[in-house]
Amino acid sequence: MPPIIKHTYSSRQNRNPFPSTSSPPLAKKKRPLNECSTNLVYPPSKRAKVSDKANSTILSRKQKSLTQLHFCIDQPVLRTCSVCGLSYTKGAPDDETLHRAHCSRVQKGMEWGREEDKESTKSDVIEVRSSIKLKDGRKGRIISFRADVGGRIGSKITTLLDTINLTLSSPPLTSAVLQVSKIYLFLLHPQKTTSSLQREKIVGCVIAQRISTAMRIASPAECTFALGQTGDATPPPSPTATLVAVDTGTGLFCHPTPLPTPLGIPRLFVPSTHRRQGIASSLLSAAAATFIHGCPLDPRNGQVAFTQPTGDGHAVMTRWGGGAVRIYEE
Repeated sequence: MPPIIKHTYSSRQNRNPFPSTSSPPLAKKKRPLNECSTNLVYPPSKRAKVSDKANSTILSRKQKSLTQLHFCIDQPVLRTCSVCGLSYTKGAPDDETLHRAHCSRVQKGMEWGREEDKESTKSDVIEVRSSIKLKDGRKGRIISFRADVGGRIGSKITTLLDTINLTLSSPPLTSAVLQVSKIYLFLLHPQKTTSSLQREKIVGCVIAQRISTAMRIASPAECTFALGQTGDATPPPSPTATLVAVDTGTGLFCHPTPLPTPLGIPRLFVPSTHRRQGIASSLLSAAAATFIHGCPLDPRNGQVAFTQPTGDGHAVMTRWGGGAVRIYEE
């Protein structure tokens, strides 16, 4: 009878199924509770019901407000302001922004505040006259400094000159001209009834330039004589045959002979709301008296000249200079 062999599985050793060179399998670790909670999927929350009226309100807020435009062919797009004289394109945002800023400066002038007063010493700003009483009873002062000044005052003067050139339709002054020029500003004091923080207003500006020669303005009688009216049927010659035409619209002619003249006025500007108060005459008198140190100039003796003036400038030039102010080419 063959012997019975019993297999005892508990007594057998567990054999490693992996080679001896490999590392044993890692034991499983339990994940913390907070990691398990992050993977949980929650049922979606119920959205609150919104009425149709609320939906329409939300949609109306999100939509942009539209502007109804009309195509009008019987009116020109290019407009000219009757106040400042600037031509701009109606409906163009850049043109309208430029017009609003320019028109405000032309009517009200620019401000002169404490920031500019702090730089007055560094920029050699001189107070020429003080407590000047205007025709409406308000008072102001006149200051002067070099036209090529820098800093904060230079930035303000650059903006002011751009406004003046745009108003007069004049080209900008070159750096060579500014180096031999002075600026005279009329600063209007704030009214006593207003706040003490209100700044002074620049209500007048004169640029005074050193020149050498200018031309004498022909009188109306000399213009008539230059026509050479003979009374016969032949047409009279033009005054430009012997005179230089400055402005044919106003009948302004000059003799071509250059005469020695020390002072020239290339720019003169007063805002429209402050005219006829004596500001231009005060500025011109201050420039003639102080432009050359220790040598006051007299416009009635032909020592002051203007560039090609506008209609208002011609009236100021004639009234202030007594008809003796000359014309020079800028």
